[in-house]
Amino acid sequence: MADKVQGDVIPVEAGFLNYVEREPLGVVGSIVPWNFPLMFCSWKLGPALAAGNTVVMKPSELTPMTSLRLAQLVSEVGFPPGTVNIVPGYGATAGQRIAEHPRIVKVAFTGSTAVGRQIVAASAGNLKRVQLELGGKGANVVFADADLTLARNGSAFAIFHNQGQACIAGSRLILHEDIADEFLDGFLTLARSIRLGNPLDPSIEMGPLTSPMHRDRVLNYVKVAIDEGAEILSGGAAPTSPDLAHGCYVQPTVVRADRRARVCREEVFGPFVTVTTFRTDTEAIEIANDTEYGLGAGLWTKDLSRAHAMARAFRAGMVWINSYKRVNPGSPFGGTGQSGYGREMGFEAMHEYTQTKSVWVNVDAELPIWYPR
Repeated sequence: MADKVQGDVIPVEAGFLNYVEREPLGVVGSIVPWNFPLMFCSWKLGPALAAGNTVVMKPSELTPMTSLRLAQLVSEVGFPPGTVNIVPGYGATAGQRIAEHPRIVKVAFTGSTAVGRQIVAASAGNLKRVQLELGGKGANVVFADADLTLARNGSAFAIFHNQGQACIAGSRLILHEDIADEFLDGFLTLARSIRLGNPLDPSIEMGPLTSPMHRDRVLNYVKVAIDEGAEILSGGAAPTSPDLAHGCYVQPTVVRADRRARVCREEVFGPFVTVTTFRTDTEAIEIANDTEYGLGAGLWTKDLSRAHAMARAFRAGMVWINSYKRVNPGSPFGGTGQSGYGREMGFEAMHEYTQTKSVWVNVDAELPIWYPR
């Protein structure tokens, strides 16, 4: 896309040529999270540099090494000094400074909704452009006519991939009541079969969470669920085997809960999925949209008309039909509501890192020009 950022020629009144071109913004700040540290660097650096900007990037204090290695490679291949700047540090210091710095004209942030609000407040000093990719509470709806084997496997990937540490995770499993028991029989068996351990072992299917603090946060939501009367269908604890007990592991956890419970409304960000049921398509839409977030949603059905109708009705920036968590560099990625605004990837991302300039040319030398008195 770097050589395909095109302008426009606008049809205007006779005697004038009006063309619009896209220019780089200038110095862009990027703040990336810990859950996909190298991937998010590429998502933000690629379009920013391709559009002609320079970048000041802060990696998460939990995962700075991949970003620093990337900085070495940037230097080795000959990027001009100052084009890419990696600034490790804490969010409250380095991140805050990027967000409020008067010479940074845009900040792109991926992380929690709470910190996103702080970024917006800090950016007000110079009215810098803000791009936010924040939290999610993805609805994953299984209709009665779905291919249940496909839906089970896809739903397991939706929530347990990367230990559930993904903003687009399918963390709310919404099942039609006619197939709920049959679906859960297989889904719970699948969840209990997932092999936990060192991810460098090719036989392992799920690794540890990113830190002891985050492990404890996820396990605390199990307590929250129990206190609110939810039923733990599977998991809900750290593994007890000697080789895993001292790590940051959490068993794949499935919880049956009321749709209004905290665990159905707050982002857990771990291998933790809630289960609710519905009767009608209208009720499915109401439950799916009953969240402040609007990042990703999925649905499983063989009815093509229903699939398109649900995709239109779901309030989310991305909807997957008979799949979940598919991404591609050419397809825009982002959400609505408390999931933020702006888009990663696709031509939308190139537009996020450019600004438009409208140029007017008087091509008729004899055309009278009127100036207001």
